Amino acid sequence: MSETYLCGGCGVTLQSEDKEALGYVPASSLKNEDVLCKRCFQLKHYNKHMPVSLTDDDFLAMVSSISESKGLIVHLIDIFDVDGTLISSLPRIVGDNPIILVGNKVDLLPKSTNLRKVTQWLRTLANEANLNVIDVFLISSATGVGMEEVAKNMNAYREGKNIYVVGITNVGKSTFINKYIDEATGLKEVITTSYFPGTTLGFIEIPLDDQGSLIDTPGIVNPDQMAHYVSNKDLKLITPRKEIKARTYQLNSEQTLFIGGLGRFDFIKGERQSFVCYFANEVPIHRTKLENADELFKNQLGKLLTPPNSETLKNLPEQRESTFKIEPGQHDIVFPGLGWITTKTGDITVSAHSPKGTITSIRKSFF
Repeated sequence: MSETYLCGGCGVTLQSEDKEALGYVPASSLKNEDVLCKRCFQLKHYNKHMPVSLTDDDFLAMVSSISESKGLIVHLIDIFDVDGTLISSLPRIVGDNPIILVGNKVDLLPKSTNLRKVTQWLRTLANEANLNVIDVFLISSATGVGMEEVAKNMNAYREGKNIYVVGITNVGKSTFINKYIDEATGLKEVITTSYFPGTTLGFIEIPLDDQGSLIDTPGIVNPDQMAHYVSNKDLKLITPRKEIKARTYQLNSEQTLFIGGLGRFDFIKGERQSFVCYFANEVPIHRTKLENADELFKNQLGKLLTPPNSETLKNLPEQRESTFKIEPGQHDIVFPGLGWITTKTGDITVSAHSPKGTITSIRKSFF
């Protein structure tokens, strides 16, 4: 082919020679407007996922080319999986370019959440990661909450240069960009969106004016994300889609809560008290005695304790335990990619179990 054509959904170079290779379209469709490759067509019209041949290094190398350009970086993260979606290596990838940090899915937080605390917490994490963050915003790309404010500031901060939207796979970059473009131009579904990680395979450039463009970049793969351990069906189940409803449990010491079969919380030592669980409303929580927890997990994983389903069980790593001695005050025990449990008074000892590779953590509560 004498000319190069790019897929309007994922940005990959289109070709008509190999039906099994990335970017395939029939030759008769190559010169049409807004052509989708075979993979994006299947995603958009049938929600069917086709595996890709790009490696993690391919994704990273492609995104790292941003450091050679000048522009504004919009780093999108998932508020429900900050540890898994904040890219601590971003300065090496984007160079000295200024960064706006955007926390997505704010509409799913309980209404009692102190958003000012969330914003300050994100600033602190960014500073600890040495990110050159000039501003922080909380938005919902699904509902449009906060989009007007962040769009206004994106336009001001870019100073006529390109805007690069970067993030971990499955963080919602394409949805964010589609919402931004919809509000700015009225165009809908400009790029492919999907639950499946790695939808965008190359740079997708959307002109803003004569000086610069909005550019969707390939998602950077974080192998420690929960999303990479569960099936597509389980991923939809554990991903919140509406406001999370708090579930409160009164526990004595030596009692356990199972979050499906993907997380486990042990109350080891302390006075009887309340623990508040914040997970997708569809994820079941099961209470039992600590002395019975190991046996229950062994016999009921994938049965009473679901998710995981049978497909996830094929690749699910063994559980890893972390123990926390919690001082007085409210704290959150965070299960990456799932949610968190809030302790109400502290001065207790607890442990958290999650698949090996994911890392549970503790933070001061937002409430």
